Amino acid sequence: MRTLVYGLLAYLMTGAGMSLASEDAAMLEKGKYLAKAADCVACHTAPGKEPYAGGLAFELPFGTLYSPNITPDRETGIGGWSDEQFVKALQEGIGPEGDHYYPAFPYTSYTKMPREDILAIKAYLFSLDPVEQSAPENDIAFPFNQRWGLYFWNLLFLDEGRFEPDPDRSEDWNRGAYLVTGPGHCGECHTPRNLFQAMDSSERLAGADLGGWRAYNISGSDSHGIGTWTEEQLVNYFRQGYAEGLGVAGGPMAEVVELSLRHLNDRDLRAIATYLKQTEPQATGLPRPTPLADTLAAPEQPGLGSKVFAEACASCHQWNGEGNQSPAATLAGLKTVHDPKARNLMGILMEGNPASSLPVNHRMPDFGTIYNDYELSALATFVLQHFGGLDAEVTPEQIRERQAAALH
Repeated sequence: MRTLVYGLLAYLMTGAGMSLASEDAAMLEKGKYLAKAADCVACHTAPGKEPYAGGLAFELPFGTLYSPNITPDRETGIGGWSDEQFVKALQEGIGPEGDHYYPAFPYTSYTKMPREDILAIKAYLFSLDPVEQSAPENDIAFPFNQRWGLYFWNLLFLDEGRFEPDPDRSEDWNRGAYLVTGPGHCGECHTPRNLFQAMDSSERLAGADLGGWRAYNISGSDSHGIGTWTEEQLVNYFRQGYAEGLGVAGGPMAEVVELSLRHLNDRDLRAIATYLKQTEPQATGLPRPTPLADTLAAPEQPGLGSKVFAEACASCHQWNGEGNQSPAATLAGLKTVHDPKARNLMGILMEGNPASSLPVNHRMPDFGTIYNDYELSALATFVLQHFGGLDAEVTPEQIRERQAAALH
């Protein structure tokens, strides 16, 4: 054994050995970066469990799916997978036993990734400590639990093939296009689904409902998307989770910023911004709001909603919505306060945004455990009417329904 160890050390000290070790290290680093870009940890980590060990529940129209363990454990994870099996899973949505994955796993986007990028992610995952943890059994209603039917779904909706750069576009545009449509799989959340739960290509990036939240329109539309945002504003949003007076990440998007986007380098973030601003405009969803901040002040006759706002919110957001301690607290101009359905507003009030990576004055407290249903509904109604100028109301029943959905 000692001879073998000495021989290995001697080999690594040679030029060939050092080159091989350097190549392996570079591949692991590339795989780690791409795993961040693909946000693998978000879907493959259950609350309170080990990263990448799976078990996260996905509530879908036809039942509940649980993400699998993708640590290198040989019994419950992917430790026994070959390179070919891993590539086939990501590019075609087919597992080692020939079973088809449900498209909740975004292989419809990962199919654009080349083999070398996929194998870099595999190398990184295999460098992690194995975790022995089996995912719960999926609870899928008939006939959707018949996976063979996904063969026909793929024939209709899987555009299998690798990303091809457009020679008429810039290098940054092509890099951004690859990241958005491939590993970043932005369209999976920001594109509405058709009757068969496939992305509607006619409304790409036009926004969609997602587990009670609204993933907003991120197409190049000036009126409904991010067309008027500067690249600097977009990069700041990707990096810090807000663009003053334009958008603040909450819910699933805050998680994307926390676990994925903020870890990407500046060049890639600018490439994503370049590409998104030049995507086909989709004039659907919530239009870009007009801030009302110049005319707003504390109400002369406060009700329950304004009293709660005065107690819990005014010190950070101010009565005119311009923000006090941080530009991240700016409410004026946000779609969140102009959505009559209050989807993201209810979510952020009840869940907050406590991401540890954010400065303290950028975090949003969780008010769902502090105030009751009536107080939260009154607060949400006040915010919509005061900052959004809407004739809208949030009821206690809506708050209870949202809380129940979050606990399910």
